[in-house]
Amino acid sequence: MTTTSHAPSPLAPLLDAGLLVRRLRLTTGLILLGFIISHFLNHAAGLISLAAMEQGRLYFMAVWRQPLAMVTLYAALLIHLALGLWSLYRRRPLLRVPRWELAQLLLGLTIPFLLVGHVVDTHLAFLATGVDDTYAHLLLTLWRDRPWGALAQTGLLLVAWTHAMIGMHYWLRLKSWYPAAVTPLYTLAVIVPLLALLGFLQGGLQVLALAADPDWLAGYREQIAYPDAEGLARLERMARLGEAIFLGLVILALAARGARRLIREAGGAPLVRFADGTRLRLSPGMTLLAASRLAGRPHASVCGGRGRCSTCRVRIDSGLDNLPAAEAAEQRVLHRVAAPGGVRLACQARPHGDVAFTPLLPPDVDVREALAGGHARSGREQEVAILFADLRGFTKLSENRLPFDTVFLLNRYFAEMGMAVTEAGGRIDKFIGDGVMALFEGEGDPARACRQALTAAASMGGRLAHLNQVLDHDLAEPLRIAIGLHSGPVILGMMGYGAALSATAIGDAVNTASRLESVAKQRDVELVLSDRVAGLAGIDLTAYPGEALEVRGRQTAVPVRLVDRAADLPL
Repeated sequence: MTTTSHAPSPLAPLLDAGLLVRRLRLTTGLILLGFIISHFLNHAAGLISLAAMEQGRLYFMAVWRQPLAMVTLYAALLIHLALGLWSLYRRRPLLRVPRWELAQLLLGLTIPFLLVGHVVDTHLAFLATGVDDTYAHLLLTLWRDRPWGALAQTGLLLVAWTHAMIGMHYWLRLKSWYPAAVTPLYTLAVIVPLLALLGFLQGGLQVLALAADPDWLAGYREQIAYPDAEGLARLERMARLGEAIFLGLVILALAARGARRLIREAGGAPLVRFADGTRLRLSPGMTLLAASRLAGRPHASVCGGRGRCSTCRVRIDSGLDNLPAAEAAEQRVLHRVAAPGGVRLACQARPHGDVAFTPLLPPDVDVREALAGGHARSGREQEVAILFADLRGFTKLSENRLPFDTVFLLNRYFAEMGMAVTEAGGRIDKFIGDGVMALFEGEGDPARACRQALTAAASMGGRLAHLNQVLDHDLAEPLRIAIGLHSGPVILGMMGYGAALSATAIGDAVNTASRLESVAKQRDVELVLSDRVAGLAGIDLTAYPGEALEVRGRQTAVPVRLVDRAADLPL
């Protein structure tokens, strides 16, 4: 299998079509969002008065009716709509995507049908008939002259805002500062459209009250050069034409999808094989992420398949040469997580030949792990200190106890041991029966990890002695513990399946630590630790008996120290 370099070229973004599309979508979306926010704030002025709305409109128009601003705005709108249609064509499969992606797509396709009439009533009415598209004119049209006009405008406001907020959330949630800012941003996301709707309602009621006077209505329409019946009919035809054009474009995109499917079914399309041997033939240009969705398989994708995170990455088991080289955006993400050769982002990899792949992250990976590069999920090698502890003779101790008493006693023991581990800087990996496995990473420093583990072992011995005092009246004999402690390189990662999936460690060092715990029972001591732990921690344990233990599975003996009472360690 060949390998690929993930270090991006400085000039690559200029040639990266996928990156260009994403930047265009984001840039045009932000321009449109800026227009929407300023427009909504103008609506909100209706809570003050109709005159305030008209005054705010003058400032609004001073910005957006400038030739350059108008060209920029309409270019952004047309490009964004074109990218939406392109997404409708390219997205595969269409329905087997996360609900938020489908919602954003459907909302985006709904906007043009609601927007055409509003554009005709404002900009095109001004250009075609010369009418002064004041707030009073628009509110009269929507609240009095056009059936369901106010309802359609309300729908446009809510649909456009929801579409924008979904996009903003799934863009910003990959930013490290976003979790701390999400509450105030969410508050603004609710307040802005609410104020706009209330201002729109209040302005409409004020206009309806004014229009009740026939003289005011006639004079106002003459003042703004309200179009005659022929002009109104022409505007109505323009609105219907715009809706028909966009509907035709949607139908064309769907028809193109159908044609692509026929091509795929005719054969010759790439064949994708999943880890369990299942095969699926793809349409040309389909991504590996889309292949997983089409096959109904959960596949992590925090950013929604936009190449912004690394959670969808896969290992190419065969057919790496049948994938185009990674573009700049994909290279940048893979480089950030130090992905080895043969690893690609499933959302960016579009096979042109047969490929077999395996996802590297579970489908329920969350945003925090996306921000962290997903190391915990994908696995990494690191030297850690491993501690195993087990109650001695607990089976005999629990024989004559009620189940409730046994559970109560174990939970008290687990609580004390757990606090000893966490306060020392480690973490409980798992509870196994009446035993404990704990890991100490020391923030990447093996010496610090060993000192943390020794501190935890000493604390466990002390806490157990205290627990025996507290439960003296309830115990026939004191609780006794056996601890094994070793340090070495292990593989850390999320392992297991379904609800049993958890972060753990595997490797020879883990097996050795477990074996040392068994030796502590055999030698009737509380703690057996390897000389490696003592050496890295910088602690002198020569006063304790030492020997070289033969450990099953290891070719060389392990030098260890036997400690009668862990609490007596000279830390």
